[in-house]
Amino acid sequence: METGTPEFARKPKPGLLHALPAPGQAGRGTQAPGEGFALTIAARECAKLKFEHEHDRHDVALGVALVAAKRASLIGRGPQLGDVKSVLNLFGMRDVALVDDRLSKPFRGLAHSYILQRRFVDAVDGDELVATQAHALQ
Repeated sequence: METGTPEFARKPKPGLLHALPAPGQAGRGTQAPGEGFALTIAARECAKLKFEHEHDRHDVALGVALVAAKRASLIGRGPQLGDVKSVLNLFGMRDVALVDDRLSKPFRGLAHSYILQRRFVDAVDGDELVATQAHALQ
């Protein structure tokens, strides 16, 4: 009976090499599994809100989804309903009867500019996002 070649003596295989660490620069983003699902959840939650100007709905839904995906990636999982709710709480939109110009102003133009999207997400403090976890589902 032959014994197998130990792994430490073999030449490293490309598939077994470790990935390079993700760069921590602004505008690079953070990866999480299933980030696109945040768009679906945010669209459902924003459909429940009333907007002063209906054309702001798409920008707000996209901005909420992007920040919710960031929050989920910082925690180390895919986005969930609690992430979207905590982002709505963070921006003060969850308990208002009408989303007016004051609340929707930071989100303006996000749906049309990738650069604005990256700046917007980078401007939200990650520590503050993770700290809102306790209030997300209330």
